[in-house]
Amino acid sequence: MAQRTALVTGGTGGLGGAVVATLRDAGWRVVAPVRGGGRDRLPEGVTGVEADVTVPEEVAAAVTLATAEPEAPLGAVINLVGGFAMSGLVHETPVDDFEAILRLNLRPAYLVTAAALPHLVAAGGGSVVCVSSRAAVAPFPGAAGYVTAKAAVLAFANAVAVEYRGKGVRANTVLPSVIDTPLNRREQPDADHSRWVTPAEIARVIAFLASDASAPTSGASIPVYGRA
Repeated sequence: MAQRTALVTGGTGGLGGAVVATLRDAGWRVVAPVRGGGRDRLPEGVTGVEADVTVPEEVAAAVTLATAEPEAPLGAVINLVGGFAMSGLVHETPVDDFEAILRLNLRPAYLVTAAALPHLVAAGGGSVVCVSSRAAVAPFPGAAGYVTAKAAVLAFANAVAVEYRGKGVRANTVLPSVIDTPLNRREQPDADHSRWVTPAEIARVIAFLASDASAPTSGASIPVYGRA
């Protein structure tokens, strides 16, 4: 099969490193937007492009690089960028904090996907994968902004699945439980880390959803919970 390109946001994060390496090892040309000289934090063989994925013009530049090689057309968009914050109960949460976490999780997924969709369609189809959270379908108290944001990411991916199914583009969402990253371990040192899901486990699911093996699947919400 001819090589294709995967555009992966959040490629330098705790999950992102595993995802870009897994896709690279599966034969993809991988392009990852980074900030602040983050190219050095990407695995060897992954192409970094300086871009803030909350800024439309910079997203457009990243998509231009991802579509610059005709022999490796864009075939997948993987949206990993997001963030978590506890905020107290709803009546205790300032609206600015609520909107900030919504923007952090939803805006990059929207901008990157919207910019890439015409290229996926022109290439004959492809895959969009968004990372939401178990919290989107099983909320917990004290994080209404995060829960709402991850539910919005899930709804957005489902909208893409419906709108672009006839154009050969599928969209699916991964819903991890707590991810076993160094940051999460520092923040929850007393948790049972053996019950968390590892980045490598999630990366394998994402790689499947990006591949032709998942071609019949669109609009799916895939739980990746580890032993939690």
